[in-house]
Amino acid sequence: MAYSKKKEFKNDEIMASEIAKALSHPARVAIIKFLSTQKSCICNDIVEHLPLSQSTVSQHLKELKNAGLITGEIDGPRVCYCIDKANWKKAKEIFTELFSMKFEAMKNKCC
Repeated sequence: MAYSKKKEFKNDEIMASEIAKALSHPARVAIIKFLSTQKSCICNDIVEHLPLSQSTVSQHLKELKNAGLITGEIDGPRVCYCIDKANWKKAKEIFTELFSMKFEAMKNKCC
């Protein structure tokens, strides 16, 4: 049986890959953009905003929540979602550092 060697990488590398995977679908990017404009939101508001079914939106919300980008609180029969600001800030730091890397050591050594 195959096993993952994920734990052999740095926490920032694991987090970056999980966030990148969570944001790899345009619906999830749209959900993040929508939530960033709201104070809080219930799932039905998100469904009305996207051209997707309730069950599909729920699956995308689950992926974003698993990656730590959003939180969800049960409020009676509804679930209210919002951006997890602490994790979003950490994600921004990780990707800022990643995209700020300089590749000067590779000058004239790459195709």
